[in-house]
Amino acid sequence: MRLSFAVLHGLPRLLLLTTALGVAFLTGCGEQGTSSEAVGPGASSASSDFKRDDGKLNVATTIAPLTSIILNVGGSRIHLRGLIPDGVDSHTYEPRPSDAEILSRADLLIMNGAHLEGTTEALAKTNLKDPKKIYRLAEATLSGDDPETGFLYDFSFPKEGGAPNPHLWMDPLYAMKYADLTRQWLSENDPKNADYYRANYEKFAAVLRQLDEAIRKDQLTVPTANRKLLTYHDSWAYWAREYGWTVIGAVQPSDFSEPSAKEVADLIGQIKRERVPAVFGSEVFPSKTLQAIAKEGGATFEDQLSDDAPPGDVRDVRHTYLGMLVEDMQIMFKRLGGSAIEVSKVPVANTATD
Repeated sequence: MRLSFAVLHGLPRLLLLTTALGVAFLTGCGEQGTSSEAVGPGASSASSDFKRDDGKLNVATTIAPLTSIILNVGGSRIHLRGLIPDGVDSHTYEPRPSDAEILSRADLLIMNGAHLEGTTEALAKTNLKDPKKIYRLAEATLSGDDPETGFLYDFSFPKEGGAPNPHLWMDPLYAMKYADLTRQWLSENDPKNADYYRANYEKFAAVLRQLDEAIRKDQLTVPTANRKLLTYHDSWAYWAREYGWTVIGAVQPSDFSEPSAKEVADLIGQIKRERVPAVFGSEVFPSKTLQAIAKEGGATFEDQLSDDAPPGDVRDVRHTYLGMLVEDMQIMFKRLGGSAIEVSKVPVANTATD
């Protein structure tokens, strides 16, 4: 998250290190949920094993939000498979033997990149039919480390570690760029369907623009003093940069341990000083300690925000990238004293034409 500029508001170094080790707001990179092998209504085209030889592109991808974005562009003209199931931390996911089989039949892999899916990328390099057909969305969207326009770094993703924060998709405008890149890559590999992919992209982009406008309107209902995020996992850096929010800190420990007694005391003190109205925990790493920290700090505890698990099961109309962002905004804005009237008007179903 954008700790490069948002956390350094006079907080002592010890406290910054503490926030890197132990409290939560928002969710981790893998939520409890259903498999990303399918996404929303019409999801049969998103769970392919690539065994049908019908001339359609076999497109492999990784996490559920990307699967949803790609499905909205590729629609019924591609076979699609998400490799990383919902509820699994994408940073540490270990591919299964079946993933190698799927990749061996895939025409291309569209992944997030920015070091999010290291082991999956390594597997693709040795199993994909054409290793040159690995496409990285994050790198194609951003470059460099300009805090205003480039990749962001923070405690969980320190610059010295060489891996930037990879969560670009949480910003709907970057999701639009992801969709446009997908359109370009599908068209390059399947030019006869280029017009179809473009039409699907334009419909999906229109809804993303509606979502962006709705977020900008609804966030004005959140008191200015409450537009701050104390996060468990660093998944909201790019969203915060786009909408002008402050990320106070991120606290996911690298070994997923609980904070020490001193760290707990420091965290409670920070919540009180910053007057944080809500602490959002992670479904992936549930913690009674975090609930206690929120209670002692006088903050509300919430654990339902998601960064890579669309809501509901795969048959639910909400089980889409759009459904995930809409639900996140509804939860976030309401918990922080605002409303989500405009966001709630945004349609969440997949938009691709069959």
